[in-house]
Amino acid sequence: MSRILTGIQSSGRPHLGNILGAIKPAIELSKQPGNESFLFIADLHSLTTLKDGPTRNEYIQAVAATWLAFGLDTAKNTFWRQSRVAEHTELCWYLNCFTPFPMLNNATSFKEKSDKLSDINAGLFVYPVLQAADILLYDAEIIPVGKDQRQHIEMTRDIASTFNRQYDDEVFVLPEARIDDRLMTIPGIDGQKMSKSYNNYINIFLPENELWKVIKKIKSDSTPLEEPKNPDTDITFQLYSLIASDEQTAELRSLYKGGNYGYGTAKKAFYELILTTFATERERYNYYTIDNPDALEAELQAGEEKARAVASKTIARVREKLGFS
Repeated sequence: MSRILTGIQSSGRPHLGNILGAIKPAIELSKQPGNESFLFIADLHSLTTLKDGPTRNEYIQAVAATWLAFGLDTAKNTFWRQSRVAEHTELCWYLNCFTPFPMLNNATSFKEKSDKLSDINAGLFVYPVLQAADILLYDAEIIPVGKDQRQHIEMTRDIASTFNRQYDDEVFVLPEARIDDRLMTIPGIDGQKMSKSYNNYINIFLPENELWKVIKKIKSDSTPLEEPKNPDTDITFQLYSLIASDEQTAELRSLYKGGNYGYGTAKKAFYELILTTFATERERYNYYTIDNPDALEAELQAGEEKARAVASKTIARVREKLGFS
């Protein structure tokens, strides 16, 4: 059995890139026989940038509803809010005391913003230590991440190894990063990587008229209607092909190359594909966020009890080694 852990920040509402790149793959991994998945909402991490509580709670609800909408089995797996399990912050402090300053100073997440030190809070600086606590608290063995997170998993291993050597015991399981090189970057409506930071994302749960307004903004070139178009360089086609069947993709490719097919028509086809492909998920999302938020809260609280039961055992081991038991 492999224990897998994944966390997603509550710094915004999940978009198509999050769903295709992280949520759906994680759910598929959780369904594989022998796997045990721990999936959490990293609301403590989001505090480094998002200070408004009501807004963060809205995003927490949106993130949780998205996981449930896409079929996460909460009976088999553990699903919870990071902030509701106090052991995360307790272990983070212990690990801080075993983490050398140069390691954090060289973290990519810090260096990328170090040109404006006045904008950096201590939470962002020790972000990798809280991430290490998230992982080590649950004896996680496999951490599915993007290439940009490889360094943080290596830091987690280094911190855990230092602790283990200090007390000459295997207190912590050393996790392995699982990086799927097959996962492509999901383009946003402007062609850059889809990101809330770039405000170029597609929220598939928007009301139909609002969703269409976003789809219409997808960037395209100025090729005249009657001329053939290159599907491989068009953002709308790229997005369409990520969720369409092979037959649907081949048909649209043929229309592009045949000419007399406009980008506006392609965008309409993509819009309709989203509505049909994710019809069930949109319905479930509205059930949890609009019709029955109490059911969503109940799922989270049940998951928090399960997470706390595992985390408390790890903290007990750590406290004993530190002399705090």
